[in-house]
Amino acid sequence: MPADLSAARPKDEPAKIKAAATQFEALLIGQMLKSMHDSEGGWLGTGDDESASSAMEYGQEIFAQALSNNGGLGLASMVVRGLQKPPEP
Repeated sequence: MPADLSAARPKDEPAKIKAAATQFEALLIGQMLKSMHDSEGGWLGTGDDESASSAMEYGQEIFAQALSNNGGLGLASMVVRGLQKPPEP
């Protein structure tokens, strides 16, 4: 067992932190879209059949990912700032 545990732990890479934060934001946006869709009984109050529902879920997921990858709600950048360590003096 290494004497210095921090040396055994891999460094947090900024790219990995940003990717995880972006995925988190996309998941959150997707859940928000899903809850809006479910609460209305379909988009614009229309009832959906099972195949239309599956297609809509896929579309919502893709839309949420695209939105998050292009800045989204700004949550990913806040998460990145919170997870990155400040530079040591």
